[in-house]
Amino acid sequence: MKIINTPEEMQRQALEWRKSGKKIGLVPTMGFLHDGHMSLIDRARPECDILIVSIFVNPTQFGPNEDLDKYPRDFKRDCEQCEAHKVDCIFAPAPEVMYAPDHSTWVVEEKLSRPLCGKSRPIHFRGVATVVTKLFNLTQAEVAVFGRKDAQQALIIKRMVRDLNMPIEIIVAPLVRDTDLVAMSSRNRYLSESERKSAQVISRSLLSAEDELRRNGIKDIEELILKIKTAITSAGGRIDYVEALDGYNLEPLTGKSSSVLLAVAAYFGTTRLIDNVLVDF
Repeated sequence: MKIINTPEEMQRQALEWRKSGKKIGLVPTMGFLHDGHMSLIDRARPECDILIVSIFVNPTQFGPNEDLDKYPRDFKRDCEQCEAHKVDCIFAPAPEVMYAPDHSTWVVEEKLSRPLCGKSRPIHFRGVATVVTKLFNLTQAEVAVFGRKDAQQALIIKRMVRDLNMPIEIIVAPLVRDTDLVAMSSRNRYLSESERKSAQVISRSLLSAEDELRRNGIKDIEELILKIKTAITSAGGRIDYVEALDGYNLEPLTGKSSSVLLAVAAYFGTTRLIDNVLVDF
Protein backbone atom coordinates (compact mmCIF):
# COMPACT_ATOMS: atom_id res chain seq x y z
CA MET A 1 0.00 0.00 0.00
CA LYS A 2 1.40 3.36 -1.06
CA ILE A 3 1.27 6.39 1.27
CA ILE A 4 1.43 9.80 -0.39
CA ASN A 5 1.71 13.08 1.50
CA THR A 6 1.91 15.83 -1.12
CA PRO A 7 -0.60 17.03 -3.71
CA GLU A 8 2.05 17.04 -6.42
CA GLU A 9 3.01 13.41 -5.89
CA MET A 10 -0.63 12.35 -5.62
CA GLN A 11 -1.60 13.97 -8.90
CA ARG A 12 1.51 12.71 -10.68
CA GLN A 13 0.88 9.13 -9.52
CA ALA A 14 -2.84 9.34 -10.34
CA LEU A 15 -2.13 10.55 -13.86
CA GLU A 16 0.27 7.64 -14.35
CA TRP A 17 -2.41 5.21 -13.20
CA ARG A 18 -4.95 6.80 -15.54
CA LYS A 19 -2.49 6.72 -18.44
CA SER A 20 -2.02 2.99 -17.92
CA GLY A 21 -5.78 2.45 -18.14
CA LYS A 22 -6.49 2.03 -14.43
CA LYS A 23 -9.85 3.14 -13.04
CA ILE A 24 -9.37 5.05 -9.79
CA GLY A 25 -11.79 5.09 -6.88
CA LEU A 26 -11.75 7.44 -3.90
CA VAL A 27 -13.12 7.32 -0.36
CA PRO A 28 -12.59 10.74 1.28
CA THR A 29 -12.24 10.61 5.09
CA MET A 30 -10.92 12.66 7.98
CA GLY A 31 -9.32 9.58 9.48
CA PHE A 32 -9.86 7.87 12.84
CA LEU A 33 -11.50 5.17 10.77
CA HIS A 34 -14.32 2.96 12.06
CA ASP A 35 -16.57 0.27 10.63
CA GLY A 36 -18.69 2.89 8.87
CA HIS A 37 -15.64 3.99 6.90
CA MET A 38 -14.76 0.37 6.21
CA SER A 39 -18.20 -0.14 4.68
CA LEU A 40 -17.47 2.71 2.27
CA ILE A 41 -14.09 1.23 1.39
CA ASP A 42 -15.63 -2.20 0.82
CA ARG A 43 -18.33 -0.62 -1.36
CA ALA A 44 -15.71 1.17 -3.46
CA ARG A 45 -13.27 -1.74 -3.84
CA PRO A 46 -15.10 -3.64 -6.64
CA GLU A 47 -15.76 -0.40 -8.55
CA CYS A 48 -12.15 0.37 -9.40
CA ASP A 49 -8.66 -0.92 -10.14
CA ILE A 50 -6.91 1.51 -7.79
CA LEU A 51 -8.58 2.50 -4.52
CA ILE A 52 -7.40 5.65 -2.76
CA VAL A 53 -8.48 6.63 0.75
CA SER A 54 -7.78 10.24 1.68
CA ILE A 55 -7.10 10.99 5.34
CA PHE A 56 -7.23 14.72 5.88
CA VAL A 57 -8.75 16.70 8.74
CA ASN A 58 -9.80 19.63 6.60
CA PRO A 59 -9.46 22.90 8.54
CA THR A 60 -11.65 24.94 6.19
CA GLN A 61 -14.82 23.06 7.15
CA PHE A 62 -14.46 23.79 10.87
CA GLY A 63 -15.89 26.91 12.44
CA PRO A 64 -13.87 29.04 14.91
CA ASN A 65 -15.36 27.35 18.00
CA GLU A 66 -15.46 23.78 16.69
CA ASP A 67 -13.27 20.77 17.41
CA LEU A 68 -10.49 21.02 14.80
CA ASP A 69 -7.63 20.79 17.30
CA LYS A 70 -9.06 17.90 19.29
CA TYR A 71 -10.57 15.94 16.38
CA PRO A 72 -9.46 12.33 16.96
CA ARG A 73 -6.50 11.03 14.99
CA ASP A 74 -4.78 7.63 14.82
CA PHE A 75 -2.89 7.38 11.54
CA LYS A 76 -1.09 4.12 12.35
CA ARG A 77 -4.37 2.33 13.06
CA ASP A 78 -5.97 3.91 9.98
CA CYS A 79 -3.18 2.50 7.82
CA GLU A 80 -3.58 -0.96 9.32
CA GLN A 81 -7.32 -0.95 8.62
CA CYS A 82 -6.86 0.31 5.07
CA GLU A 83 -4.30 -2.36 4.32
CA ALA A 84 -6.61 -5.05 5.72
CA HIS A 85 -9.36 -3.82 3.37
CA LYS A 86 -7.10 -3.86 0.30
CA VAL A 87 -6.68 -0.12 -0.17
CA ASP A 88 -3.98 0.65 -2.74
CA CYS A 89 -3.06 4.16 -1.66
CA ILE A 90 -3.55 6.52 1.27
CA PHE A 91 -3.37 10.24 0.52
CA ALA A 92 -2.58 12.00 3.80
CA PRO A 93 -1.47 15.59 3.22
CA ALA A 94 -0.83 18.27 5.81
CA PRO A 95 -3.03 21.40 5.76
CA GLU A 96 -0.12 23.64 4.77
CA VAL A 97 0.44 21.72 1.54
CA MET A 98 -3.26 21.63 0.67
CA TYR A 99 -3.87 25.35 1.11
CA ALA A 100 -1.53 28.14 0.10
CA PRO A 101 -1.08 30.90 2.72
CA ASP A 102 -3.02 33.29 0.47
CA HIS A 103 -5.64 30.73 -0.61
CA SER A 104 -8.71 32.61 -1.85
CA THR A 105 -10.66 30.30 -4.16
CA TRP A 106 -13.77 28.46 -2.95
CA VAL A 107 -16.39 26.11 -4.34
CA VAL A 108 -19.79 27.19 -3.06
CA GLU A 109 -23.13 25.41 -3.48
CA GLU A 110 -25.86 27.95 -2.76
CA LYS A 111 -29.08 26.00 -2.26
CA LEU A 112 -28.73 22.56 -0.66
CA SER A 113 -26.15 23.91 1.77
CA ARG A 114 -28.53 26.41 3.40
CA PRO A 115 -30.85 24.28 5.60
CA LEU A 116 -30.02 21.77 8.36
CA CYS A 117 -26.29 21.86 9.19
CA GLY A 118 -25.86 24.90 6.97
CA LYS A 119 -27.77 27.06 9.46
CA SER A 120 -25.57 26.39 12.47
CA ARG A 121 -22.33 25.72 10.53
CA PRO A 122 -22.45 28.44 7.84
CA ILE A 123 -18.92 27.92 6.43
CA HIS A 124 -18.91 24.13 6.72
CA PHE A 125 -20.14 23.12 3.28
CA ARG A 126 -18.01 25.71 1.51
CA GLY A 127 -15.01 23.98 3.06
CA VAL A 128 -16.36 20.53 2.19
CA ALA A 129 -17.10 21.36 -1.45
CA THR A 130 -13.72 23.01 -1.90
CA VAL A 131 -11.65 20.19 -0.41
CA VAL A 132 -13.64 17.50 -2.22
CA THR A 133 -13.06 19.29 -5.52
CA LYS A 134 -9.35 19.40 -4.75
CA LEU A 135 -9.35 15.69 -3.88
CA PHE A 136 -11.15 14.84 -7.12
CA ASN A 137 -8.56 16.82 -9.08
CA LEU A 138 -5.58 15.36 -7.26
CA THR A 139 -6.66 11.72 -7.32
CA GLN A 140 -8.20 11.73 -10.82
CA ALA A 141 -10.90 9.43 -9.42
CA GLU A 142 -13.69 8.22 -11.68
CA VAL A 143 -15.83 7.01 -8.78
CA ALA A 144 -16.11 8.19 -5.17
CA VAL A 145 -18.10 6.78 -2.26
CA PHE A 146 -19.73 8.87 0.47
CA GLY A 147 -21.86 7.76 3.41
CA ARG A 148 -25.53 8.62 3.93
CA LYS A 149 -24.95 9.50 7.59
CA ASP A 150 -23.87 12.85 6.14
CA ALA A 151 -26.96 12.95 3.93
CA GLN A 152 -26.86 16.68 3.25
CA GLN A 153 -23.19 16.49 2.33
CA ALA A 154 -23.86 13.66 -0.10
CA LEU A 155 -26.62 15.64 -1.82
CA ILE A 156 -24.37 18.69 -2.08
CA ILE A 157 -21.51 16.68 -3.59
CA LYS A 158 -23.84 15.08 -6.14
CA ARG A 159 -25.22 18.51 -7.08
CA MET A 160 -21.72 19.97 -7.37
CA VAL A 161 -20.62 17.14 -9.67
CA ARG A 162 -23.71 17.60 -11.83
CA ASP A 163 -23.55 21.38 -12.00
CA LEU A 164 -19.81 21.58 -12.71
CA ASN A 165 -19.77 18.62 -15.14
CA MET A 166 -17.18 16.72 -13.14
CA PRO A 167 -16.37 13.35 -14.76
CA ILE A 168 -16.90 11.25 -11.65
CA GLU A 169 -19.61 8.90 -10.39
CA ILE A 170 -20.83 9.47 -6.83
CA ILE A 171 -22.04 6.45 -4.88
CA VAL A 172 -23.91 7.04 -1.61
CA ALA A 173 -23.54 4.05 0.69
CA PRO A 174 -25.96 3.17 3.52
CA LEU A 175 -25.67 4.65 7.00
CA VAL A 176 -24.02 2.22 9.43
CA ARG A 177 -25.07 1.92 13.06
CA ASP A 178 -23.28 0.35 16.00
CA THR A 179 -24.76 -2.52 18.01
CA ASP A 180 -26.57 -0.01 20.25
CA LEU A 181 -28.00 1.65 17.10
CA VAL A 182 -25.99 4.86 17.48
CA ALA A 183 -24.84 6.03 14.04
CA MET A 184 -21.11 5.44 13.67
CA SER A 185 -19.00 8.56 13.87
CA SER A 186 -15.42 9.40 14.81
CA ARG A 187 -16.84 11.94 17.25
CA ASN A 188 -18.60 9.21 19.25
CA ARG A 189 -15.37 8.75 21.18
CA TYR A 190 -16.04 12.10 22.88
CA LEU A 191 -19.13 10.66 24.60
CA SER A 192 -19.01 9.45 28.18
CA GLU A 193 -20.65 6.12 28.93
CA SER A 194 -23.79 7.80 30.23
CA GLU A 195 -23.91 10.26 27.31
CA ARG A 196 -23.56 7.40 24.85
CA LYS A 197 -26.46 5.59 26.48
CA SER A 198 -28.61 8.72 26.41
CA ALA A 199 -27.68 9.42 22.79
CA GLN A 200 -29.31 6.17 21.71
CA VAL A 201 -32.59 8.09 21.84
CA ILE A 202 -31.71 9.79 18.54
CA SER A 203 -31.55 6.65 16.44
CA ARG A 204 -34.37 4.91 18.28
CA SER A 205 -36.68 7.89 17.76
CA LEU A 206 -35.72 8.18 14.09
CA LEU A 207 -36.23 4.48 13.41
CA SER A 208 -39.63 4.57 15.10
CA ALA A 209 -40.57 7.61 13.02
CA GLU A 210 -39.36 5.82 9.89
CA ASP A 211 -41.79 2.98 10.58
CA GLU A 212 -44.64 5.44 10.98
CA LEU A 213 -43.70 7.28 7.80
CA ARG A 214 -43.70 4.06 5.82
CA ARG A 215 -47.14 3.19 7.18
CA ASN A 216 -48.85 6.57 7.09
CA GLY A 217 -46.88 8.87 4.81
CA ILE A 218 -46.25 12.50 5.77
CA LYS A 219 -49.69 13.41 7.11
CA ASP A 220 -48.49 13.25 10.75
CA ILE A 221 -45.00 14.59 10.12
CA GLU A 222 -45.23 17.51 12.55
CA GLU A 223 -46.35 15.15 15.30
CA LEU A 224 -43.41 12.85 14.54
CA ILE A 225 -40.98 15.76 14.71
CA LEU A 226 -42.42 16.83 18.06
CA LYS A 227 -42.09 13.27 19.41
CA ILE A 228 -38.43 13.17 18.43
CA LYS A 229 -37.72 16.57 19.96
CA THR A 230 -39.45 15.60 23.19
CA ALA A 231 -37.59 12.30 23.42
CA ILE A 232 -34.20 13.94 22.88
CA THR A 233 -34.71 16.73 25.39
CA SER A 234 -36.16 14.30 27.94
CA ALA A 235 -32.98 12.24 27.63
CA GLY A 236 -30.84 15.30 28.35
CA GLY A 237 -29.96 16.24 24.78
CA ARG A 238 -29.78 19.75 23.35
CA ILE A 239 -31.33 20.03 19.91
CA ASP A 240 -29.70 21.83 16.99
CA TYR A 241 -32.44 20.75 14.59
CA VAL A 242 -35.04 18.10 13.94
CA GLU A 243 -36.43 18.58 10.44
CA ALA A 244 -38.21 16.71 7.68
CA LEU A 245 -37.41 17.89 4.17
CA ASP A 246 -37.76 16.63 0.63
CA GLY A 247 -35.13 13.92 0.23
CA TYR A 248 -34.18 15.06 -3.29
CA ASN A 249 -33.85 18.82 -2.95
CA LEU A 250 -34.05 19.62 0.80
CA GLU A 251 -37.05 21.85 0.22
CA PRO A 252 -40.16 21.85 2.45
CA LEU A 253 -42.35 18.80 2.01
CA THR A 254 -45.38 19.01 -0.25
CA GLY A 255 -48.05 16.58 -1.32
CA LYS A 256 -45.88 15.84 -4.35
CA SER A 257 -42.81 14.84 -2.33
CA SER A 258 -41.84 11.24 -3.01
CA SER A 259 -38.91 11.13 -0.62
CA VAL A 260 -38.52 12.36 2.96
CA LEU A 261 -35.25 13.04 4.75
CA LEU A 262 -35.91 13.14 8.49
CA ALA A 263 -32.73 14.53 9.99
CA VAL A 264 -31.47 15.29 13.50
CA ALA A 265 -28.53 17.16 14.95
CA ALA A 266 -28.29 17.22 18.73
CA TYR A 267 -25.73 17.62 21.49
CA PHE A 268 -25.13 15.20 24.30
CA GLY A 269 -22.62 16.81 26.59
CA THR A 270 -20.45 18.84 24.25
CA THR A 271 -20.65 16.33 21.40
CA ARG A 272 -22.73 17.18 18.36
CA LEU A 273 -24.25 14.11 16.74
CA ILE A 274 -26.12 13.83 13.45
CA ASP A 275 -28.40 11.07 12.22
CA ASN A 276 -31.17 10.61 9.68
CA VAL A 277 -33.57 8.29 7.95
CA LEU A 278 -34.55 8.51 4.31
CA VAL A 279 -37.98 7.24 3.28
CA ASP A 280 -39.00 6.92 -0.36
CA PHE A 281 -42.64 6.49 -1.30
